[in-house]
Amino acid sequence: MEQKEKKEQCNDAVWVVIAGYNEEKRIDAVISDLKKNGYHNIIVVDDGSKDATGAVAADAGATVLRHLMNRGQGAALKTGIDFAMKNDAEIIVTFDADGQHHAEEIGRLTKPIHAEEVDACLGSRFLDTMSNVPWHRKMILKGGAWIIWLFYGVRLTDSHNGFRAIKREAVRKLELKADRMEHASEIVEQIGKQNISYKEVPVTITYTAYSLEKGQSTFAAVGILWNMIKSKVLK
Repeated sequence: MEQKEKKEQCNDAVWVVIAGYNEEKRIDAVISDLKKNGYHNIIVVDDGSKDATGAVAADAGATVLRHLMNRGQGAALKTGIDFAMKNDAEIIVTFDADGQHHAEEIGRLTKPIHAEEVDACLGSRFLDTMSNVPWHRKMILKGGAWIIWLFYGVRLTDSHNGFRAIKREAVRKLELKADRMEHASEIVEQIGKQNISYKEVPVTITYTAYSLEKGQSTFAAVGILWNMIKSKVLK
């Protein structure tokens, strides 16, 4: 019983932030899975969806914030993170709306933070063999990891994983300005720049026809890498 209460207290300290854009088909299942695993502080930022994402998320039990127009995943996560911070979140977890992430793995990300081992845990789909990563996506992500090490001195195996947990004190140090997908590289850059302690943790990314259709294309991923290089060179 004591162990159960301790786990519930740990989960209560965790706020899960989800950026949602036209996700009415999947968001209910994502929220239900989070609740089943003991997470009840769930924020969905409806990023100007044209469907019923916000209404479905609210019915499923999430706190829903809305952007009147689509501003991008980075802007939506920033809105949710700011809300969680104002509500005294101790650990913030960013989580995808399309069902790629697994709620039962959140504990892997938050455990080292609860233990005060590090201030941030970044998910990596390459630390085990559970993720069904398409080969072309793997090449781009590995190339991105090399560029991040070269530019920011942050050693990673996975350059663009949206499944992460960050301690409150570390979130305060982040200066997040990127509205769209570049936010993932920006967070890593800030972790290096602000000397935030971190570690990578193995997580499973499940690619489905739906998630591949909803997620960024290979062309867009290459574009993100190019923008990262251009931004660094022009500084």
